[in-house]
Amino acid sequence: MSLEDWPVALLAGGLATRLRPLTKKIPKALVKVADEPFLAHQLRLLRAQGIRQIILCLGYLGEMIETHFGDGAAYGMNIEYSFDGPKLLGTGGALKRALPALGDRFFVIYGDSYLPTDYAKVAQAFLSCGKPAMMTVFKNRHRWDTSNVEFDGKEILRYDKTNRDETMQYIDYGLNIFRPEAFANCPGDKPFDLAQFYPDLIIRNQLAGFEVKERFYEIGSSRGLTELDSLLRKSPAPAQS
Repeated sequence: MSLEDWPVALLAGGLATRLRPLTKKIPKALVKVADEPFLAHQLRLLRAQGIRQIILCLGYLGEMIETHFGDGAAYGMNIEYSFDGPKLLGTGGALKRALPALGDRFFVIYGDSYLPTDYAKVAQAFLSCGKPAMMTVFKNRHRWDTSNVEFDGKEILRYDKTNRDETMQYIDYGLNIFRPEAFANCPGDKPFDLAQFYPDLIIRNQLAGFEVKERFYEIGSSRGLTELDSLLRKSPAPAQS
């Protein structure tokens, strides 16, 4: 299926404190990975999946990102920008603010994630799930990070980043899909994080789950940054399709 009319909200507004001092003067999206800003690798990966529309949700030093990437034409994409404003809104608040630009269904990924999976397959699963939100999960078994999801093969039974136990063999992969109505009960222009939001969706039976088989990569930590740098030097992001 074509993903040309499926926007991606890319959450890149955080302070990136775990990468200091690298992020003291630049945002995480501009941190060099394999000699290029990380966001350049993300955009090429998304472009190769057939995605053309990006809404960058920005906060900390976001103007630097807009100056560098502009309208996205250099990547064969259309980039729009949604800024938090005078206070950081968190991942959930940033999404709520960007909803007018996102249409009736949209992907969400984080600004420090590199996710080489089949986005069209994820989109098809969402269209079939009948719920306003879907989280992709990966059977992590605490390997690359601490697992935080209990998943029965179809439904997300529990999501908790604080109180974890051995029933949680999966981790949220970082690629999610929403319809705007999922945020109907969320306050506007007030900070909140998606990590706080997912348990509420589970209680309301509004969060579907979909398992992906490809592992995730991230630059949220120095170890993750080093690992992804090595990967992309050996296997660069796919060329534009």
